[in-house]
Amino acid sequence: MIIGVPKEIKSNENRVALTPAGALELTKRGHAVFVQGTAGIGSGFSDQDYVESGAQILQTAEEVWAKAEMIMKVKEPIAEEYARCRSNQLIFTYFHFASSKELTDAMIKSGAICLAYETVETKDRQLPLLIPMSEVAGRMAIQEGAKYLEKPTGGRGVLLGGVPGVEPGKVLVIGGGIVGTQAAKMAAGLGAQVTLLDVSLPRLRYLSDIMPANVTTMYSNEYNIRRLIQTHDLIIGAVLIPGAKAPNLITRDMLKLMRPGTVIVDVAVDQGGCIETTRPTTHADPTYIIDNVVHYSVANMPGAVPFTSTVALTNATLPYALQLAEKGWRKACKENPELRLGLNVVNGKVVYQGVADAFGLPLQSVDTILDK
Repeated sequence: MIIGVPKEIKSNENRVALTPAGALELTKRGHAVFVQGTAGIGSGFSDQDYVESGAQILQTAEEVWAKAEMIMKVKEPIAEEYARCRSNQLIFTYFHFASSKELTDAMIKSGAICLAYETVETKDRQLPLLIPMSEVAGRMAIQEGAKYLEKPTGGRGVLLGGVPGVEPGKVLVIGGGIVGTQAAKMAAGLGAQVTLLDVSLPRLRYLSDIMPANVTTMYSNEYNIRRLIQTHDLIIGAVLIPGAKAPNLITRDMLKLMRPGTVIVDVAVDQGGCIETTRPTTHADPTYIIDNVVHYSVANMPGAVPFTSTVALTNATLPYALQLAEKGWRKACKENPELRLGLNVVNGKVVYQGVADAFGLPLQSVDTILDK
């Protein structure tokens, strides 16, 4: 198969979809890998690194897209890339369709096969291609939140760990999945008082067992959220419904309950956000303030630590990319139910329930598509 790796062009996105190590695994099996020039520079990989791994360097994105049977990306195509997507071309990336009607319509129009990292799912309901970036984003949420709690950036002026004689800051984490777990661990490690919310009692029991003493678990409901946001300094939105739009758990009116300088980090922004006032921001302009509450909602948080993120992502995606390259997307998805769940839009048809529900679009059975 011919695999193309274009350079990411979303604002301040320094990750790349494939490391030189990943390129070597593909090329030594006889596949052709075309990488756009300087695509790996932001993650610390030179063009020569790719050449030594058997890949070929092409200078323009147009060349990469035109040659490739499978495109590997990190982020969803943006407007200037829509026209490069073509019918029957496999695009393997994070799509987060439910947060963008424009992207969904563009990919339907393109006729491409859109296989989304974030909806590849194992039998035990794990999301193996989302987990590594969720781990990065969860840890970064505390790092960034702590920074924006500083007074010069609009925060309350609270040091999360406190000092002797001064109580530590309070962190509220809404959602006990991968992002929430990692955020709670990081905040606890800094010495903050952490409250971790989830709607699953089995999950809360597990988290209560593994978390340090400065993490309190509570059941997530509107009553508890309204009460807790009045006393917590940093709020982490870490709710995910795979492939679907995130629910708004903090509404606009709730901001008035928070103290001035409270910081919200909405990691769910890729899926529309779990805070009603969330809108996507960039690393160049990461925050905005509404009702004296600082909002941080960068849609590609792991892009700020590209070396770590790129290696972690390739570690997770490469086994699936190898299956797609060896067997072709149709056979690979037939034989591997995890990959089959990654199919969101195929040849102009929506085949994933969460995307269809988000926009009221007709749903085509993925099995019908695969049996053609």
